[in-house]
Amino acid sequence: MPALAQKIGSLLFCPACGTLLDLPHGDEASVKCEQCGHAEPASSYENIEITTRSHPDAFPSALRQKRKTQTKAHEGSDSMLKVSEECPVCGHGEAYTKEIQMRSADEGSTILYTCVSCKHGWRTNN
Repeated sequence: MPALAQKIGSLLFCPACGTLLDLPHGDEASVKCEQCGHAEPASSYENIEITTRSHPDAFPSALRQKRKTQTKAHEGSDSMLKVSEECPVCGHGEAYTKEIQMRSADEGSTILYTCVSCKHGWRTNN
């Protein structure tokens, strides 16, 4: 009896080489592994429920950025904005932010954050 694909969640992996197998297209009787050529019967895909989830911050939107509360904080000559952004280290809900252009001009800017509470710094690319 030939080995059948290993199921991990909704993914099927080739029993011969471990490569992730594609979904069967249309009325295909089997799916061929792109690496080793193993033929997996399409019946292996029956009764598999595929569920996908995305973290809310995985796709930042311009509207979400505009919703954040912004307050100017005047500290010396460098004025920074205080925004409602959660610190990944301590969980505090406010951070200072500064926008700079670190990449080429045709790419988005980089937002630098510094936690108000613990002073941890992180960045995101727009």
